[in-house]
Amino acid sequence: MSDSGKNSEKQPVTACLLSAAFFGALGSSFIYGYNLSVVNAPALYIKAFYNKTWIERYGEPIAAETATLLWSITVSIFAIGGLLGALSVSSIIRVLGRKGTLLLNNSFAIIAALLLSLGEKAKSFEMLIIGRFIIGVDSGIALSVLPMYLGEITPRHIRGSIGQFNSILICLGVFTGQVLGLPELLGQESRWNYLFSFLALPATLQLCVLPFLPESPRYLLMERRNEAGAERAFQRFLGKKDVSQELEEVHAEARAQDNLHSASVLQLLKTPAVRWQLITIIITMACYQLCGLNAIWYYTNGILREAGFAENILPYITLSTGAIETLAAIISGLVIERIGRKPLLIFGFSAMAVFFSLLTVFLNFQDSVSWMPYLSYICILAVIASFCSGPGGIPFVLTGELFEQSYRPAAFMIAGTVNWLSNFAVGLLFPFIQKLQSFAFLVFVVVCILGSIYLYLVLPETKNKTFIDISQSFSKINKIPVSSPGHEMDSPDTVPRSRLLCRADLQYQVSQD
Repeated sequence: MSDSGKNSEKQPVTACLLSAAFFGALGSSFIYGYNLSVVNAPALYIKAFYNKTWIERYGEPIAAETATLLWSITVSIFAIGGLLGALSVSSIIRVLGRKGTLLLNNSFAIIAALLLSLGEKAKSFEMLIIGRFIIGVDSGIALSVLPMYLGEITPRHIRGSIGQFNSILICLGVFTGQVLGLPELLGQESRWNYLFSFLALPATLQLCVLPFLPESPRYLLMERRNEAGAERAFQRFLGKKDVSQELEEVHAEARAQDNLHSASVLQLLKTPAVRWQLITIIITMACYQLCGLNAIWYYTNGILREAGFAENILPYITLSTGAIETLAAIISGLVIERIGRKPLLIFGFSAMAVFFSLLTVFLNFQDSVSWMPYLSYICILAVIASFCSGPGGIPFVLTGELFEQSYRPAAFMIAGTVNWLSNFAVGLLFPFIQKLQSFAFLVFVVVCILGSIYLYLVLPETKNKTFIDISQSFSKINKIPVSSPGHEMDSPDTVPRSRLLCRADLQYQVSQD
């Protein structure tokens, strides 16, 4: 490593960078995590509100089928909103940038908080459904823009650790939703609407802090051509005056893409130079949703009941799941730059396969052995910890790392679409998977094993590499010639045709040598 590279690794993490990571995630991924768990505690009260409103409107109780339909829409429309948010990301960030999009996104969170918390007073369950849709849009945008922003503002030697703020705040949001939903706090019939009012707090905190933090310097330099602004942003994020090395790294990438516009989704899909990066992200994101973590929540309370725990203490015991999630995500963030992305992903999926297999065995003996439910619950905690050790956050980090600047927005759009469609597919397929009873987890064992094998065979390690280095790691499998490092500093006119083809969509016209 060069002296300048060594010096950069000795630079302390600045308050500016930590503030951007924490407050960026607080108003984005925290809200997503919170909404994953917040509807569980007040579910009975919300259903009762639907019935009461129906009686006041139509003079008769709501039919069981209609009640089920309304509740299903309330829950599932969150994912539909998330899909719409993910599809809109590429267009919004092209106009507003990374930071501007995060700031705009807070308006969705605040509007959703108002609709969800005032729906009861307005006697309108439609407000709750619309609110859930809007907060889904907020989450869809957040899960694409935040990892992009964090990846572009962070030095490469801590890019994984800072990127894991996304995962940590998701887990913290889930845990917060569980805690506030306790009967002693807001999980009561007279207080459940305040659970949704809370959504406005993290959004407001982000609105108060993020305007005073810099935009992504890569975005400023490569897309806005604002070198002075990019230099100031690097100086604030890195806490040093001499950022020439960082600027030159971005310039090297920019020179390779000078003849390109930001790629559309169609152009990205047609580009041979990023084909396997795209396949890798699609498979990793699909495994993120299809690996079975959502199924765990369905079985947790039943296993605890079998273990003999009283119904009134189940909410307190299940807090351990949120605590384990958060702890595992924090540990992953601390070790990711030592261990690497690839080992953590493979370990996470492989460990999930092992503990799902054990859980299948334990569930089959649960009725015959009195202490077996305790082992089943330990397996559940182990599955959750395994997920958060790698698969729970690294797919978002990888999406930002595997693509260079011109392809990144379209890549996040595709990754987000796969994420939310897979989420929706789990909801549709799970009732059928449930019919397998205790053997349902074997479906997820297969997903986790196949995901691990693919990652082992295809994914290169990305820690402490530049975006250009990562792209060239895929050159062999993409069957694209790799140019020598010396060409990295060449001007666009002297870049060999092979290098331009490595970077460009084959649809674009490349000047003749």
